[in-house]
Amino acid sequence: MKTKTAILFYAKKTKVNSKGLCAIYTRITVNGKRMEFSTGRFIQPEKWSSAGGKVKGHSNEARSINRHLDILKTKIIDIQMEFIHAKIPITAKLFKSKILGEEAKRRMLIPIFEDHNKRIEELVGKEYAPGTLERYKTSLKHTKEFLEWKYKALDIDILKINHAFITDYEFYLRSVRNCSNNTAVKYIKNFGKIIKICLANDWMDRNPFSNYKSKIRTVERVYLTEGEIQKLMEKEFTSERLSLVRDIFLFSCYTGLAYIDVKNLTKSHISIGIDGDKWIFTHRQKTESASKIPMLPVTQIIIDKYKDHPKCIANDALLPIFSNQKMNAYLKEIAVVCEINKELTFHIARHTFATTVTLSNGVPIESVSKMLGHKNLRTTQHYAKVLDKKVSHDMQVLKQKLSNKYTLPKNQDIS
Repeated sequence: MKTKTAILFYAKKTKVNSKGLCAIYTRITVNGKRMEFSTGRFIQPEKWSSAGGKVKGHSNEARSINRHLDILKTKIIDIQMEFIHAKIPITAKLFKSKILGEEAKRRMLIPIFEDHNKRIEELVGKEYAPGTLERYKTSLKHTKEFLEWKYKALDIDILKINHAFITDYEFYLRSVRNCSNNTAVKYIKNFGKIIKICLANDWMDRNPFSNYKSKIRTVERVYLTEGEIQKLMEKEFTSERLSLVRDIFLFSCYTGLAYIDVKNLTKSHISIGIDGDKWIFTHRQKTESASKIPMLPVTQIIIDKYKDHPKCIANDALLPIFSNQKMNAYLKEIAVVCEINKELTFHIARHTFATTVTLSNGVPIESVSKMLGHKNLRTTQHYAKVLDKKVSHDMQVLKQKLSNKYTLPKNQDIS
């Protein structure tokens, strides 16, 4: 990007001292952004030439001030060339700091990123989920590795972060780190938050993301069919561990709750709903939005099965759930044993609730969205897109309704 720099000297007639003299100011404009400061010289307003940007006449005073202004202009041009050769992004603030002999504080990327993560860590459980902290820690790790890969450096001045930096970082994530499109976009988005902090604090004049575009691609969500759910229910496991994991997975299939929300459930989350039956009242940790879910018979059966489990009693937990990592590892075992040819993870249970359990059975999408705790109906609509079976069923009903309703006249003999 070519830098446009303009230098202007003017008499600030609004600033007149006790002797009736006004201050001569320098205005530097860099890419449309201005920075002004006093030259330290004063002149009578009528002696100043606005058109020439200098003092009128050839008096000793005029020659002295104009010579000072010429030297200052030359110094500004020299500083500009110095920045260009050093490949330092030019800003009006940098000009002022250099001209006035102020040591401009260099702000490095990694300490800013680390400070951000430290603040997130202190607010885990209050404003942020543990997963959010882990995501930013991973993002910081990728950023450090990118700096070493691209620049052979441990850190970088934030003023050197430009559009090329962002696109190179995205290329690194996709190629070297082998991230999928959506994963790469999410890491870039995390990095973008750090840039927003720099911009908000006026540490950067230009937003390196201004011409950057990325898009999350819609991914077809994996879910279990009715037949696969039935396989899970009917399977008798010799391992108590797999039986427990299966039950808790099914609990999520019939409540739509994510792993962390199931883990946080206690008996106090179950209460009587508007219909007089038992409901689960909770808040999603990810979005802090409310989830109110009427309990289905299978849900109550699973709760009753584990109500006297030692872990439930000791931790005041509704279910004795393992860590998310262990749950996902055991679910892969279960998929093999039950001959379910899908990469089974705990989150698939939430997808299954949205598709097979609710939408496929005619539950309105608005109700499903509310039970899932979605803030936006568009999020729920992603599930509706994959339900070809539901579309087929609905159209069959329509076909039957219209089968004898509309008929066309028989062909007439037009010979």
